[in-house]
Amino acid sequence: MKAPSMTGSTRTIWIMALTAVISLGAGIGLSKLIISPADAAAQAAPPEAGAITVPVEQRALANDVVLRGDAIYEDPASVTLETGDIGGPAVVTGQVPEVGATLDAGGVMLEVAGRPVILLSGELPVYRTMRAGVTGPDVLQLKAALGALGIGSGDPASPAYDAATAAGVRELYAKVGYPAPSAGEEADMTLESAKDAVTAAEQGVTTAQNAVNTAATGTPQAERVALQAAVNTAQVRLDVLRTQCAADLGACAVEITEAEGELNGAIAARDAADAAPDTTEARATLAAAQRTLTDARADLTKAQADTITPLPASEVVFLSSTPRRVDTVDVRRGSTVSGTAVMKVSGAALQIAGTVPAADAELISVGAVVTITLPDDQEVPGKVQSIGAPPADGATNEESSTRKRVVVVPDALTEEQRAVLQGANVRMRIPVSSTEGEVLAVPTAALTAGPGGEARVEVMGDGEDTTLVTVETGLAAGGFVEVTPVDGTLKVGDRVVVGQDTSAADKEGGDEPTDEESSDEESTEG
Repeated sequence: MKAPSMTGSTRTIWIMALTAVISLGAGIGLSKLIISPADAAAQAAPPEAGAITVPVEQRALANDVVLRGDAIYEDPASVTLETGDIGGPAVVTGQVPEVGATLDAGGVMLEVAGRPVILLSGELPVYRTMRAGVTGPDVLQLKAALGALGIGSGDPASPAYDAATAAGVRELYAKVGYPAPSAGEEADMTLESAKDAVTAAEQGVTTAQNAVNTAATGTPQAERVALQAAVNTAQVRLDVLRTQCAADLGACAVEITEAEGELNGAIAARDAADAAPDTTEARATLAAAQRTLTDARADLTKAQADTITPLPASEVVFLSSTPRRVDTVDVRRGSTVSGTAVMKVSGAALQIAGTVPAADAELISVGAVVTITLPDDQEVPGKVQSIGAPPADGATNEESSTRKRVVVVPDALTEEQRAVLQGANVRMRIPVSSTEGEVLAVPTAALTAGPGGEARVEVMGDGEDTTLVTVETGLAAGGFVEVTPVDGTLKVGDRVVVGQDTSAADKEGGDEPTDEESSDEESTEG
């Protein structure tokens, strides 16, 4: 049978029915997505606040003082040389150091005109050549510098440059491998002449003394005996003549007169021999010879002093501290020194200087271990060298009273690390307190105060119940605090309450931390 065909009106009815069905389905679907204001308000309400807990930990706690500092070589100085006594062009002939080299006390800094320039420790700069007879503070400084090198130089309290000091200078030159300075050929010739004069004067005194000795001895005994015999003989002859001529003395007058004259002469000769000798002239000659010898010896002493080893001003440099690091070298071999700086040096130890609040400075001790973070993030150890020195130049009086300068010296560095560190501003961390090993620790937010001011923590049980445990607190660092239970039990893993979960309310209110709630990094941190 042939199916009846759909008329136009029937088709329209079917289309309208299908459209209605589709619209009904869409309406039902949209109704599922539409929320009433009441329902929206109910769903937007914050959930009931709940406890936030964290576990009790076993950990070591430590507090650090953190500061920044500039890495510098302390005590920079320009080195100039005295060249006035060189006697010719001050040409650099060798021993030119390299930048970065270390110069030690008692070492050669440079060689000028074939002679060394020796570094010694001292505050007073060189201003004259030191030689015999010179006295002053520069001589005291020289003796102290030699003594620091283990070289004797005479009485260290005497400001006089003497033979012992000169001997110390000769030993210094022997150590650096150069001949000791001399006083010059003219001084040597004067010394030889003075020695000859002393020898001649000593011989003159010997001759004069012999003459005095001879004069003081008088007539020898044998000669005196002979003279007495002559007197006796003359007396006998006279007596015989007088006896023979007793009857007629006139006839023998001539012979008797002659005999009397002979007797008187013999007596005079004998008496002269017996008299004390006259040594006046001989002694005068001796005194003159002794004066000549005294003068000659004085001239010799002066000549010897003039030839005592000097220390030329051109061959020594005093710097306040040693060793020293060479920062720049302004001369080379063949250069002529003309009064300008030949090099710039600084303290050999690289130091890092920064400041901390005075309260933090009280926590730090000299010798404390420091961790230094280099600009390339390497960490190297160091030690605190000094605390409390005045802050760097330019600090105000208020800064000087509220902040203290801390100087840190790094331990041994490689050349690469030294190059990275020099002139950099770096971060340093100094541990100031720590627990002895691991201890029970909770966040500081977990602590509450009891009615008597005692510290407590709230421990969450298996359910929603909590228990208050009284604790004794110890070191606080890094947001944690050491705790020891004194009333109740507390162990690792127990969960303690640190606050209430109000995150939904915070989101609703859109609260953000205020400026007052944020702060800069403190000097002391955990």
